[in-house]
Amino acid sequence: MTINSILPQITGVIAIIFILSSSFIVKKPGKNSWMIPGLLSVAFLVFSLISVFAEGPFGFWTEHTRNLWGNQIWFDLLLGVSIGWYFILPRARKEKMNIFLWGIIVLSSGCIGFTAMVARLLYLESGKEL
Repeated sequence: MTINSILPQITGVIAIIFILSSSFIVKKPGKNSWMIPGLLSVAFLVFSLISVFAEGPFGFWTEHTRNLWGNQIWFDLLLGVSIGWYFILPRARKEKMNIFLWGIIVLSSGCIGFTAMVARLLYLESGKEL
């Protein structure tokens, strides 16, 4: 097995564990809950930069236009980020985040920017509890 076939399996298991455990354990975000999406954003950024250097900056587009599965994955990513954006927007406005700037970041980097935005929002919200 190659690293390209192992990483999706590992991250899939991590996602399942996270979704199931957070459904039963987490009642309300804590003061340091911003660190999880912050670390995920940084880790994904590093992995993405490695991909860009290895495959080129537009390698993702080749994959998304290769076949119907590539199209489906592209639609899924756009839908997921758009729904997340819709739900987070009122809270981000309440914390006076720069919506235009975050919109540019999210549109240009997808989940990297979105997880960074979630981290920033949770950080700002946790400041009220300090």
